[in-house]
Amino acid sequence: ANWKLNGNIEFIKQYYQKLSINNANCIVICSPSIFLNKLQNNNKNLFSGAQDVSVYDEGPFTGEISAKMLNDNKIKFCLVGHSERRQFFNEKNQNINLKSKNLIENKIIPIICIGETLDERKNKQTKEVLSKQIEECIPDLSNFENTIIAYEPIWAIGTGLTPNLEEIEIVHEFIKKLKGKFNQFRVLYGGSVKPSNCKEINALKNVD
Repeated sequence: ANWKLNGNIEFIKQYYQKLSINNANCIVICSPSIFLNKLQNNNKNLFSGAQDVSVYDEGPFTGEISAKMLNDNKIKFCLVGHSERRQFFNEKNQNINLKSKNLIENKIIPIICIGETLDERKNKQTKEVLSKQIEECIPDLSNFENTIIAYEPIWAIGTGLTPNLEEIEIVHEFIKKLKGKFNQFRVLYGGSVKPSNCKEINALKNVD
């Protein structure tokens, strides 16, 4: 769950009172960084995740949070390369690669986000765009145990538009078969997921 720039202390209290934990699932809540320690708990399947991390380990970089700091606060997951970071903060594939490398070296699992725009989809460039993002964003030391890939078509995030089930399955299968490297990687789907469609999407063979 990516809360983005939302939430407050009262919301967190209410959220946790209503949250139902399925012990068969791994649940990661990515809150604004100031609330990360408020989300620590004793449930083994519920984790606190960061929404971003610095490319730097330390130094004169005001406002940044390093992978070492996240590790020191027992954060186990971190989103990297979300489309909003790419769009509004001009984040490049090379930065995403470096951030992911820093996270893995600090025993934090990066959830590396990839996805195409509506124009790219209309121009049938989806596979080309995803290939480039995967090859440039995922560091060499990534494997299926220390890295997660999240396919989030940009045109489907918050718009109410969703690829049909066949389209989602085709893209996830493509990602897993890309150069024979990612077959065992967990590939998540995001983008206008809601109670009415989540079960069907989760039931797809290549959606983790």
